[in-house]
Amino acid sequence: MSISVENTQLKAAKKSGNLRRKTIITIFLCIGVLAFVTIAGTMVSHNDLITDFTSKNLAPSMSHLFGTDWLGRDMLLRTLKGLSMSIYIGIFACFLGMIIATVLGLASATMGKHVDSVITFVVDLFLSVPHLLVIIIICVAVGGGLTGVVIGIAATHWTSMTRIIRAEVKQILTSEYVHVARQMGKSRTYIAAKHIFPHIFPQLLIGFISTFPHALLHEASITFLGFGLSPHEPAIGIILSESMKYLAAGYWWLAVLPGLALLIIVVLFDVLGDNIDKLINPKSMHR
Repeated sequence: MSISVENTQLKAAKKSGNLRRKTIITIFLCIGVLAFVTIAGTMVSHNDLITDFTSKNLAPSMSHLFGTDWLGRDMLLRTLKGLSMSIYIGIFACFLGMIIATVLGLASATMGKHVDSVITFVVDLFLSVPHLLVIIIICVAVGGGLTGVVIGIAATHWTSMTRIIRAEVKQILTSEYVHVARQMGKSRTYIAAKHIFPHIFPQLLIGFISTFPHALLHEASITFLGFGLSPHEPAIGIILSESMKYLAAGYWWLAVLPGLALLIIVVLFDVLGDNIDKLINPKSMHR
């Protein structure tokens, strides 16, 4: 009987170890691909995107994997540049969003019922309005450009994390070790630094990564509609918007391949967030 139990435990430990190894490998693969796209897009210069009318509207081939557009520009280079720009916008926007969520979540959980009611009302208000509409309004209000896109996305991607942080902090404040720390005369700063932030940091990290797909899609959506960035910028939404008029002429690669690349990047961020969640919260591996 004991041998059977030991064998079962060994199998469970081996399975858990394999799952952990698979999770770590997946995380590194996702980070590697995303880092490659970001760095490669950053290295694409203006000279790499100059017009060449002798090579316009070429179908995908070994010399131009994504083909060329109506101005002879290499679509792979334009796509890498656009994806890299989208990732940088997502980084800044999600970072600002996490700051807003942290401040409001902590304030809602620690500053009394009146503050909690006001912040909860603001969260519900933002959730009741379509994000895309708010982003467009903010972009127009601040004059558009890269700053407008970042502010617009950041201002609409903090609500869910605010609720999560509020719930986490409320639960932490009712825990026994926080009560013991208060009885020992520890200050609020000490409790926040030692007991609150270490517990909510994993949630912030997972929330930061999980917000990325939404930020990328919203950035692509508003640039596709013509808001935010200049038409001369190689943003992925602008590329897709310009390519729509050429689909009827049979130039399918102008929209299909950049759109597929955007979808792959979004999926990679989603997979990265899920696997980091599994690594931080081992119980989620067996769901």
